[in-house]
Amino acid sequence: MAKSNGNVPANELAARIDKLQQAMLAQGMDGALIVQKTDLFYFSGTSQQGWLYVPAAGKPVLMIFKEYERALQESTLDEIVSLAGYKKIPEILAGYGYPQPSVLGMELDVLPVNLYFQYLKIFDTSRIVDISNDIRLIRAVKSDFEIGKMRAAAALSDKVAARVPELLVAGKTEVALAGELEGYARSLGHQGIVRMRLWGSELFYGHLLSGDAAAVPSYLASPTGGTGVSGVVGQGAGFKKIAANEPVLVDYVFALDGYLSDHARIFSIGPVSDKLQAAHEAMLAIQEQIKETARPGVATGEIYDLMVELAEKQGYSENFMGVGDRRIRFTGHGVGLELDEYPFLAKGQQLKLEAGMTIALEPKTIFPGKGVVGIENTHLVTDRGLEPLTRFPDGITIVQEAANGERNDR
Repeated sequence: MAKSNGNVPANELAARIDKLQQAMLAQGMDGALIVQKTDLFYFSGTSQQGWLYVPAAGKPVLMIFKEYERALQESTLDEIVSLAGYKKIPEILAGYGYPQPSVLGMELDVLPVNLYFQYLKIFDTSRIVDISNDIRLIRAVKSDFEIGKMRAAAALSDKVAARVPELLVAGKTEVALAGELEGYARSLGHQGIVRMRLWGSELFYGHLLSGDAAAVPSYLASPTGGTGVSGVVGQGAGFKKIAANEPVLVDYVFALDGYLSDHARIFSIGPVSDKLQAAHEAMLAIQEQIKETARPGVATGEIYDLMVELAEKQGYSENFMGVGDRRIRFTGHGVGLELDEYPFLAKGQQLKLEAGMTIALEPKTIFPGKGVVGIENTHLVTDRGLEPLTRFPDGITIVQEAANGERNDR
């Protein structure tokens, strides 16, 4: 069957494989077995269930358990075979002239322990080592193809934000408004899944939170949490009714063709308090300074320290990125096929920015009992600083409700 025009181009996959092979040679690895779904898609162009073997030199072999015919349509790799189970992997590789590797790289940051023991049995002469850091560093710098995908996702993030004033009314519950917005995002092509790498982390579109509910913390590695609809989820929109004159945080991820745009804006029905308005303006000022400062060669930990310093100078040290001992210790994160990619703008991080990295920068302030204000935009690292990919106005969007129930945006 013919390949789809939406496939990852063969030259794109070849460039990614080449970088991985260079990393393996530098680390003394003979091959890598890719099993994690996002990495599998990144290097093969398909997320069908299977295994991708990448030798340190030579062509990769994609072995598919389910679904083989779809993998043939989706992947532009040359060598794609059907495989009944993982125990046959060494036999398939031997048929391509690849002996068992002395040193085999695998994604040990996400590989379940039981599966690790299974692979130890079938690669009984191999030493299995972790290749996840090398993969994440490769994925951190985006190609022109990937940046194009992210620009398209960012444009749709802006469309979702632009829809909020049309739907925001007092008395509507957070979860009802979330459902309307998420349905609209789906109609624009949102893939419905927002992938994260960190074990135990999960996200459904994002967070739509209002007033004091937005300041309710959760387990998620995020400055915001929300009540959620039950304890089994423990985050996100809940049944709180949205009221006038309180900040409504719409912190959504648009996922298009695998690639993500992370985007947060504040809305309100009528103006918020002067205190919250001032805090929001302070976060915008921090964003503007970091857009100039965050250039190739600057360590990500230095950017974090600067943002914390700026927040402290403006009087928000107690509320910046959370409250209390459990506040998060990052102010931005890489984004691409997953929401938690390299680099992290976090305390102590030494990784230096490179042109082509994409970062969600998210200075926010949390006021228990009052709400959350601040901003998040997905940016591209360039030689001139950060280029925002999301364009919807950063200020608080105020929706004025008229006496007859009609709305006017201000």
